[in-house]
Amino acid sequence: MTRMNSMRTVLAGAAALLAVGGLVATPAQAAFAPPAGPVGIAAPAQVRAGTPAAHQVVTFFEEYRRAVLGESGESPRAVRERYLSPHLEFRLDAWAQEHDADPVFRAQNVPADWSAQQVKEEYGFASVRLTEFWGGGGSQDVWYTVRLGDLRIVELNDQPAF
Repeated sequence: MTRMNSMRTVLAGAAALLAVGGLVATPAQAAFAPPAGPVGIAAPAQVRAGTPAAHQVVTFFEEYRRAVLGESGESPRAVRERYLSPHLEFRLDAWAQEHDADPVFRAQNVPADWSAQQVKEEYGFASVRLTEFWGGGGSQDVWYTVRLGDLRIVELNDQPAF
């Protein structure tokens, strides 16, 4: 009887942790935890990297943002080339010319905060919704498609690709 009660206690505790927001991390998920940022830079408020695809989008977005702000010593183009497919690079350049705005932020200014969540996975691709939050209020969703085989970002759009 004691063993059954301890098993129930363990299961109830695990269920409670999962219900709180998936705070239980497996070793594989822990390997994808974002690195701590330098002191003095405010860490964005929301936990963002629940899956490898979401982590890839967040890592790209953070590095790109630092490059745009001139905080990394790397150009925004170099960051894009490391994470995005060549076809997407071409499309983003065309979008930027057409809209006179940053093609990743989908705006003329830099978001103050952001969060990301993988919302779908099928046929070797994941759809990740990145929500940008603006300093003056308001938010905007940008949808990323990540190829799971190599975690290359192959699509970035205002609407989900699938």
